Amino acid sequence: MKNTKSFFSLCLLAMAGLLASCSDSSDPSGPETLSSFEVIQHEIFDDNCVACHTAGTAFARQSNLVLTADVAYDQLVGAAPSNSHAADAGLVRVSNIGPGGLEQSYLWEKINAPASDHLFSDHPEYGEIMPLGRPPLTTGELEYIRRWIAAGAPRTGVIIDPAVLDDTQRYEPSPFAPLPIPVEGLQLHLDTFPVVANHEREVFSYMPLNNDEDMYVNRFDISLRPGSHHFIMYTYPDYTPADVVPNPFEVRDLRDENDNYQDANGDDLFDWRQMQYAKPIVISQSRRLDFSLPEGVAMRLPAGSGIDLNAHYANYSDDAIDGEAYINLHLLKADEVQHVARIFALSNFDILLPAGQVTTLEKEFEFLEDRQIVQLVAHTHQRMIDFSAEIVGGDRNGETIYRSVDWEHPAPLRFDPPLSMRQGQGLRVRATYDNPEDSDLYFGFTRKEEMMILYGYYYTE
Repeated sequence: MKNTKSFFSLCLLAMAGLLASCSDSSDPSGPETLSSFEVIQHEIFDDNCVACHTAGTAFARQSNLVLTADVAYDQLVGAAPSNSHAADAGLVRVSNIGPGGLEQSYLWEKINAPASDHLFSDHPEYGEIMPLGRPPLTTGELEYIRRWIAAGAPRTGVIIDPAVLDDTQRYEPSPFAPLPIPVEGLQLHLDTFPVVANHEREVFSYMPLNNDEDMYVNRFDISLRPGSHHFIMYTYPDYTPADVVPNPFEVRDLRDENDNYQDANGDDLFDWRQMQYAKPIVISQSRRLDFSLPEGVAMRLPAGSGIDLNAHYANYSDDAIDGEAYINLHLLKADEVQHVARIFALSNFDILLPAGQVTTLEKEFEFLEDRQIVQLVAHTHQRMIDFSAEIVGGDRNGETIYRSVDWEHPAPLRFDPPLSMRQGQGLRVRATYDNPEDSDLYFGFTRKEEMMILYGYYYTE
C-alpha cells in the first residue's frame, strides 16, 4: 500500500514536471499571474465602468474620473473626489490606509448597492449608485473590492483569492412603487416614458397646479425609477411670456435618439427660450429625495402656478427601461408660515470667453438685507469647469462656501442651520471656463452660449 502511494506520487510529480516543461517551452517566463488590482481592472472596471469613464466622454468630464487601465490606479488611490461634498467630508476616491479605509473611500459609497438606502438618505448629494444605468456589481465583485481596500489598496501583489468573484448574485433593490399621497399636500406624477437600450433620454413635462390660491410648500418628497441621472423641478415667474410657458403635460425631449439637438432643417428640437425664465426649485441626483425647509419656512407657489419636471435617464443596458417620477408637495397652511422662502439669482451677464483659452470670471454681489440662506446651486452651460462662491465681509470673509465642477447636474448645497448673511455682506462668485472653439463665446440662453448664475434659496427674519 505504501509503495502504491509512492508510485502514485511520483506519477503526479512527473506529470506536473511535464506540464511545466510544456508551459516553459512556449513562455520562458512561466504563466503570468495578475495582481489583485489587475483583476479588479480586467474583471470589474473593464466590464462595468470603462464604457462611461473613458477619456473624452461626457461622464468622464463631469466626474473627472477615467478608469481605463493606463490611469485608473492613479485616478483612484489617494485622489480627492470631484464631488465637493465627499471631499469636504474628508473622503478620497480610494483610501490606502488599510483597515478602516472603506469609510474613507468614495468609490465604496458609490458602488455598495446593498447600502443604497444609506447613500440616498444620508448622502443624497453624492449622487446615484454606480454603474449608472446598469445592474449593480455582483456580491463577489463587491467583496473583492472591499478586501482590496481593507488591505490598503496595493497596486501590486496577489492578496485576494480570485474565487471570491465566483459569487455572481446581485443585490435586488425594493421594487419601485408610487409614493403615498400626502395628507396635507398634492402629488405630481411624470408617467412612464421609454428609454431605449444603450441610450440617454432627457425629457421635460409641464404640470399645471390648478391652484386658485397661493400654495406654501415646506417639504419635497421625490421617488424615481432606477436609471435616473438627475431630476429637476422648475417654476416660471409671473413675467414669463405666455408663448414661452410650455404646453401642459406634453413630453418635450431635449435631444433625439441620435443625440441631435436639431432636426433635419437645422431647427432646435427644444425651445431654449424656456431656460431663460425657468428657475430650479429642487434638484435630485439620487432616486430618493426627501427635502424639508426649516420649520415654519415654506416656498410660495402663486395662484395659477405650474411645475416643469425635468428627468434625465441613462440606460447602458441592452434592454429598454422606463423612466418615471412621483413628487409629493407637502403644504403648510398660510397661517402656519412664519417665513416665505424666496429665490435669488446672482447673474453675471458680462461674459467673454476668448477662443481657445481657459478664462476665469469673477463678480461680487452685495445683499441689501439680512438673509438666511438654506440652499445654493450653480447654473452654467457646457464650457464651465469650476464654479465657486465665497463670503464677502464679516467674520467669515473669504471663506469658500460653495463649489461645483459639474456644469450639467450641479449638486445643490443645503445649509442646516441656514447660512446667516447680514446686510452689507455678499458673495463673490467665480467661474472658470474652457473654450476650445475657434470663435469667442458670450452670454446667451442657448447651449452654444454661456451663463454664470448662482441660485440661492433664502428667507428673511
